Amino acid sequence: MKEKILLFIPMYNCEKQIVRVLDQLKGEIQEYLSEVILINNRSTDRGEEVAIEKIKSIDFPFTIKVLRNDNNYGLGGSHKVAFNYAIKNNFDYCICLHGDDQGNISDLLPVLREGKHHTLDCCLGGRFFPDSKLVGYSKFRTFGNRVFNIIFSVSVGKRIYDLGAGLNLYSVASLKSYYYLKFPDNLTFNCYMLFALSAYQQTYCFFPITWREEDQISNVKMTKQAWQTLKMALGYFFGRQKFLDREARESVFEDYTSKIIYER
Repeated sequence: MKEKILLFIPMYNCEKQIVRVLDQLKGEIQEYLSEVILINNRSTDRGEEVAIEKIKSIDFPFTIKVLRNDNNYGLGGSHKVAFNYAIKNNFDYCICLHGDDQGNISDLLPVLREGKHHTLDCCLGGRFFPDSKLVGYSKFRTFGNRVFNIIFSVSVGKRIYDLGAGLNLYSVASLKSYYYLKFPDNLTFNCYMLFALSAYQQTYCFFPITWREEDQISNVKMTKQAWQTLKMALGYFFGRQKFLDREARESVFEDYTSKIIYER
């Protein structure tokens, strides 16, 4: 029986980029995908409308839906919407591809062809993994990311090549305990997912990707983000399971709900 793979695309104010992301869903990758959901986290631009227009123009061989979050849950919250959806609908794997067109889903094809994901809890895109390529990424940010990769590697006791690129694959079976619900809903969600690698002894790999910075608008405030990231790494190193089990959200949502705006 063919495995069920869900691709989810978090979308927030990426009107210019989302059409290019949808264009990536052509060719060989279609053989692996069972369903695609775009999750609009209350964007203030025309991204949702533009995405629907684009979907109507392409004959996808799988179900594709546009969902709109009932609240602005943040990037981490959109992950939770997608993970909950994947569990509820009995998917085997869940792929995340950011809607701002910095990553390319074709970089995941070697993993899928080899079936590498069958024996792992997650496969993570690594901007700083050997053979990865950075396009338009400043030397300063590259240096800063490499330093924090080292800090996190020490903190979690595993080799880390990226604190959170926009292309990852997760085994849905590894998510069924809903351990991620107390993680932050903001951009640090992926950092907590790295802590889970250590705390829950998850199996994983990194794979090389091409990462572009062209017309994207970054939501990262570098100084604040760097300080938060350092505090998290130190907190986990000294607290381990206690740190991971605590409530880390600024606003606690009872549920992460969304509405289907369009389906094809």
